[in-house]
Amino acid sequence: MPDTLAANLETVRQTIARCAERAGRDPAAITLVAVTKTLPAARIREAIGLGLKTFGENRVQEALPKIEVIGTADASWHLIGHLQTNKVKFIEGRFAMVQSIDRVAVVEALDRRLGSPLEILIEVNVAEEPQKTGALPADLTTIAEAAQAARHLQLRGLMTVAPMVSDPEQVRPVFRRLRALRDETSQRLATPLPVLSMGMTEDYPVAVEEGATMLRLGRALFGPR
Repeated sequence: MPDTLAANLETVRQTIARCAERAGRDPAAITLVAVTKTLPAARIREAIGLGLKTFGENRVQEALPKIEVIGTADASWHLIGHLQTNKVKFIEGRFAMVQSIDRVAVVEALDRRLGSPLEILIEVNVAEEPQKTGALPADLTTIAEAAQAARHLQLRGLMTVAPMVSDPEQVRPVFRRLRALRDETSQRLATPLPVLSMGMTEDYPVAVEEGATMLRLGRALFGPR
């Protein structure tokens, strides 16, 4: 159906508004990151036509041809998947934010390569799942201090990928923990860290209630891949 994306987007926005109201939050303070991995440029153009502006890609190599075709004037591109140090050369001028910084080596490699400012988030593996990327909570301070010392990086906050569960309520403690880690890190660095990127298709209502400022939604918007 041609109106599927429009209908899904309206449903998502209504859900965000409802959850934000329950938490006493302004839904306008929540950025929707449309996850476009595996989707063609035509679908992204459709999303832009409906007012979506921020797009999340998991892999640099998959994102590059889309960015080449669509550009950066009407779309803000976020890398939300793991960044290897040998891919940092492709970031500048293409991505507005890298949400998946998880080690000091990537901080240093990016900073050496960049000639202009780049916003970043530190990805934290809050649940300490061994199969997932992301910094362990114990390593967060070291990475955050390296990011703060970098000349070209602007640390804006934290990101997490919650465990896959059947009941979204089970990951509420994960989101609360990320928010607490953000607050602790902000205090330690004496700098504002306003961004909490947490919440995906399965659990974004809970994430909104727990303070998410960015939601990374794929299937909720575009349907099954």
